[in-house]
Amino acid sequence: MREYKILADQRSAEELSDLLLDAGALSASLEDADADSTDEQPLFGEPGLEPETQAWPRSIISVLTEDGFDFKAALETACRDVKCDVPELIESSDVEDQDWVRITQAQFQPAHVSPRLWIVPSWSEPPEKDALVVRLDPGVAFGTGSHPTTRLCLNWLDDNLRGGEAVLDYGCGTGILAIGAKKLGAGRVSGVDIDPQAVEAARWNAQENGVEADFHLPSATPEERFPVVVANILANPLKLLAPALLGHVAPKGSLVLSGILERQADEVIAAYRAADPTLPLKLWRAEEGWVCLAGTRE
Repeated sequence: MREYKILADQRSAEELSDLLLDAGALSASLEDADADSTDEQPLFGEPGLEPETQAWPRSIISVLTEDGFDFKAALETACRDVKCDVPELIESSDVEDQDWVRITQAQFQPAHVSPRLWIVPSWSEPPEKDALVVRLDPGVAFGTGSHPTTRLCLNWLDDNLRGGEAVLDYGCGTGILAIGAKKLGAGRVSGVDIDPQAVEAARWNAQENGVEADFHLPSATPEERFPVVVANILANPLKLLAPALLGHVAPKGSLVLSGILERQADEVIAAYRAADPTLPLKLWRAEEGWVCLAGTRE
């Protein structure tokens, strides 16, 4: 097998990926060419303002093909169909034929994400007999428990839930925070995400874990206030969403935010203080350069 990496622009990246798959490529995946740089532009949206284009200004398309696949011809044909220039070939290399299922599974082993909670994929056994377990496999939606921001939120829930509180997980992805909250003793839990695939994934994961939870698109967000609202997104959308998130926090309720780099903490705190000074956010904990902010409405 061979892997090709090409540099595509925002307009053509997704179409080229689809056409290369149609031409016989084994896989095609997109990543931000400017990730981890000052030009990085995370994709996000908010209720009523979802992004129309799900692509970065510059994307790297990684294409895996069988030996003998005429990648050059397939790419030129795809570019003619899309009416774009042939992208720059960044890299081309042989890929050893391997048991990709086993390799993928090896990357996702049971993770101890909080004092009481483990995230365990379906192919693994719980490492502790009496552990609280969330069964979760990697999929199309964000959230497997491996990222520091997810662990920070789960640790806050483990430390602060007293039992029976209703929880809103805003930007739920796979539903890991909502499901984790339920396992840790929360009462009714709800999740919201702008991505229909994430909502479906969260519903499936809740069913597989035997917990009752409601997951919705933003248009169906419950019009009520919750004792606990948690949002693990990114700093910029969190600032934009300040009025909406604050509006869902009940009197004496708590707001928990993550997806924030340490250098972004002060500006997020300032944005929420300006929107509602009765709910002061503070740094709760940091991990690997990421922070969790939390506060309780006075």
